[in-house]
Amino acid sequence: MILLVLLLNSHHAQAERSAFISKAEFLQYKDVGEFIDAAPKVTIVVPAQPSDVKEYGPGVVKTLTGSDCDRDGKMDDNQSCNAIFYKLWLQYRLHK
Repeated sequence: MILLVLLLNSHHAQAERSAFISKAEFLQYKDVGEFIDAAPKVTIVVPAQPSDVKEYGPGVVKTLTGSDCDRDGKMDDNQSCNAIFYKLWLQYRLHK
């Protein structure tokens, strides 16, 4: 029973990963850098530093733009993007 649950969870996780990027699209990327560069971009508002306020005034708004590697609408850090790429690589390249 436990093995069946683990297998179902593993299959469900693979389906979730592959739902946001097709095998054909993934295989076009030659490396993780290209995968990250091609990911949709997300911009978030972050607190302004005192030096920003001093230079631009009290109404300054500071933003960061980064990659959304898992296409969930949230910015992913480099470590997360690498992990997502690796999981997709295992799914699409290793398990042909």
